[in-house]
Amino acid sequence: MTRRQLTDEQWKLIEPYLPIGRFGPYPERLREQFEGVIWRFRCSAQWREMP
Repeated sequence: MTRRQLTDEQWKLIEPYLPIGRFGPYPERLREQFEGVIWRFRCSAQWREMP
């Protein structure tokens, strides 16, 4: 686990608050995408540098 990855306990706290629509497919990689956003703000990187 790297610094930008969330633990399972942290993810359980965050997941219910994410704005997912009631209809439509659930994003398959939601956790990875959220961790990418955390990495972006933690590193002050530009969006095009996202992993």
